[in-house]
Amino acid sequence: MKYIVLLGDGMADDPRPELDNKTPLQFAHTPNMDMLASRGETGLVKTVPEGYPPGSDVANLAVMGYAPQQYYTGRSPLEAVSMGISLADNDVAFRCNLVTLSNEAEYSDKQMLDYSAGEISSAEARELILAVQSQLGSGDRHFYPGISYRHLMVWSDGPEHPELTPPHDISGRPVAEYLPRGKGGETLLDLMRQSSSILCNHPVNLARREKKQHPANSVWLWGQGKKPALPLFKDLYGLEGAVVSAVDLLMGIGICAGLEVLKVPGATGNIHTNFHGKALAALEALKNRVDFVYLHVEAPDEAGHQGDTETKVRAIEEIDRQVLGTLLEGMADIGDYKILLLPDHPTPLNIRTHTSAPVPYAIMSSTGNTASGIGYSEADASSTGIHVPDGPALMRKFLRI
Repeated sequence: MKYIVLLGDGMADDPRPELDNKTPLQFAHTPNMDMLASRGETGLVKTVPEGYPPGSDVANLAVMGYAPQQYYTGRSPLEAVSMGISLADNDVAFRCNLVTLSNEAEYSDKQMLDYSAGEISSAEARELILAVQSQLGSGDRHFYPGISYRHLMVWSDGPEHPELTPPHDISGRPVAEYLPRGKGGETLLDLMRQSSSILCNHPVNLARREKKQHPANSVWLWGQGKKPALPLFKDLYGLEGAVVSAVDLLMGIGICAGLEVLKVPGATGNIHTNFHGKALAALEALKNRVDFVYLHVEAPDEAGHQGDTETKVRAIEEIDRQVLGTLLEGMADIGDYKILLLPDHPTPLNIRTHTSAPVPYAIMSSTGNTASGIGYSEADASSTGIHVPDGPALMRKFLRI
């Protein structure tokens, strides 16, 4: 038996007036998702434990079968693993977004215009992060370039528990209420202020303004944590596996779990990603090397954060057609299989950030199911009355352990 988890990041949502009061999942044309749900089991699962932030880090750990209460140490350390950055036991890693802030003179008077600086290219971002490192890096603090707007700062003996806010939680809002607080907060805020001075008139940003693109005019620090330690997925669940994703967070979780990380050319983490290539990579691994693949697609979440209804619907439809459709067609030549389809968390368009509400899942097996006879959506899943208490319980249910 081969096992596939297909996770559409942030797919779940609330009804939208511009979609005839349907959710993006209900409105989108998703014949493959609906078929999978109708021929299998569908219900709701709570992926974010009470008291934990509804981030992709917590939720994906849970869906992959790792209880966050036991294994979660922060988002950025997982990204550091994927980036090949070796963390010492006393290092604290921080996510370092390149963001676009408004132009007020005082930093605290600015607004968060764009948490991704217009989804800045990795090449442009690298120049900016290296400029920040050259002026703000020190013996105990280092800035590392990553992908697009997603970067990292590592602080030796840094503060573990400052109060920091993800920038995608405050799109369009004044930043004053969300600036770093608590132990180490003043130093972190000072780094952000200084980065704004460094980046404002950097040649990369001058060129972006000429092209009417959002300038990456500040770093924003958040998501801190220390070195993670996960047991191997094989030891927990008895399967050799692989992960397919475009983002360092998921690749880092995969590496920590001992899963093979499948790099797909053209995988970007947004709507322009190589949907079809991700499915082909999963099929090749399942055919030749592994029995389990965790295939993650970021695009619906990015659209949710941007408040872009049309793109979120399109992302869901591309996952249905290019990813799930390709998987279903390809698995016919590989043998018996089970597919688990779900989001990690909702990313409602109206608030442009995550919530911890339960999400719809569907499980279908090629060897027979108790058919639900209904489609795949939040309302359909709720109508079954099936509620799985957490991610690890869903993974055990899926693998029947």
